[in-house]
Amino acid sequence: MKKAVLVVDVQASFDPPQWLVDQCQMLASGFLSAATVERHDEQKVPFFRQLGWKPGSVDNSLVRADREFIKYGYGPPPEVIDFFQDWEIDRVLVCGIQADTCVLAAGFALFDAGLQPTLVADTVVGSSLDRSGKLGVNLWRHHFGQVIEKHSDIL
Repeated sequence: MKKAVLVVDVQASFDPPQWLVDQCQMLASGFLSAATVERHDEQKVPFFRQLGWKPGSVDNSLVRADREFIKYGYGPPPEVIDFFQDWEIDRVLVCGIQADTCVLAAGFALFDAGLQPTLVADTVVGSSLDRSGKLGVNLWRHHFGQVIEKHSDIL
């Protein structure tokens, strides 16, 4: 089974803890990897109008990956799916920020594309609703079943 890593929104706007950046970097360094970065375009996604929040305008991923993709909204852009399919990837190991929103949205997109999304539980944090990420891990387990508890079990 060919594996790759998707790093979701590990960028300054979300104030990631350094341990998360480090663990995501370890994963991304061991496999073909892609990272998403949330940007703001109110014409595409009304984050500010509806939520009173917007990410920084020049954020980049804090994790070095083989490819970086800009996204607007919760889910990854279609180019992320194309990237993994072009490489004939079967399983995508997912890590990053907002396990209960953006990470989960990435899982749905990967699943719907016929890939096997697999969450690495100790490489996620949640949204402000549950910064621990436990809600997102439980939702992921419920919807996709595939959760690896520790990144060290992969490397």
